[in-house]
Amino acid sequence: MFGKVSRRLFSASLLALLTGCSTLGIGGNSEKQPATDVTVAPQAAAATTAAPTGGQTYVAGKCPQAVIRDEDSVYRTYAKGAKDDATQLTYQASLAQATRQCTTDGTSLGIHIAVQGRLVAGPMGSSGKVTLPIHVSVMDNETALYSKTINYTAEIPPGETTTQFLFTEDDINVTGGSGGFTIVQIGFDQGPQKPAKGEKPVRKKRH
Repeated sequence: MFGKVSRRLFSASLLALLTGCSTLGIGGNSEKQPATDVTVAPQAAAATTAAPTGGQTYVAGKCPQAVIRDEDSVYRTYAKGAKDDATQLTYQASLAQATRQCTTDGTSLGIHIAVQGRLVAGPMGSSGKVTLPIHVSVMDNETALYSKTINYTAEIPPGETTTQFLFTEDDINVTGGSGGFTIVQIGFDQGPQKPAKGEKPVRKKRH
């Protein structure tokens, strides 16, 4: 179990990852909110028009809220084909909070997200690498502007049964004219998943 100090330090790293934003959207629920006016990387007025590498600029404008879907915030895997059997739980992952910042190339909006999560080994799990299917979508009301599942690898250190992780995705692009109720939704893909190539099921050693 992590202490209060560790949780505070990890939360600080989540915020520090996207420093330079005057306003950061942090969300841990699925309530739809309108996009908010934010100034991203507001070093100076001239800096907002200077193009960094890739021809993109940080801008003041609509930057969609990033929210974690409550129903998809927890992901569990079981051994031996079991389901909903706590004694056969291999691992459980959860997503806690998310933040974002936006850039533009003049025609499209680039969204960069960072999400804090936690991974815990169950009775049938142990330390090692675990592949987590994290789904990211950008929704304008009922219209999907972007949808992708990323197989993210988290690792429980040797001798430990739990770890925290920081998932980031920088390759989100939507049209610049998206509506004011556009949101970024993040959650685990709950569909059937195959282990990543070369990944072996983890088991606790019997003493």
